[in-house]
Amino acid sequence: MTHEPPCRRKHTYTQAIAATPDEVFPLLCPVREEDWVPGWRTRLVVSKTGLVEEDCMFVTPGEPADAIWITADHDPEAHRLRMYKIVPGVVVSRLDVALAEDGPGTKATISYEHTALSEVGQAIVSGHTEASYRKFMKSWEAAINAYLKTGKMIET
Repeated sequence: MTHEPPCRRKHTYTQAIAATPDEVFPLLCPVREEDWVPGWRTRLVVSKTGLVEEDCMFVTPGEPADAIWITADHDPEAHRLRMYKIVPGVVVSRLDVALAEDGPGTKATISYEHTALSEVGQAIVSGHTEASYRKFMKSWEAAINAYLKTGKMIET
């Protein structure tokens, strides 16, 4: 057996979303994200309801391989979500989302932690810089706010 110290990066960002947590939380779903996230597609969703729920699993296309996502915690009342994204033999990522009321809107605290499983994964994890994460989170924030305002996906 091989033992290595982890090659891991974690970043956290807090978004300001112009809607209540009850309005925002249902949009954090592999199916509903197709409505507002430019380029987001799923190949398969395994759930009782057809939407995100605890123990929901879904597959997204990607390079170097498709990603398998597992919903470990889905709590609509607490507005909390945890998912794991696994790119077999490459990287495992953990996504944590916590929504909180902020006046008439929502503070969305979003953390991604990536752990490499191989040399290819190490290169991917190394590319997840604070600057790239901030850019990703700002684009996600703009997309969800545009959708909540217009009911349409933002043009990219």
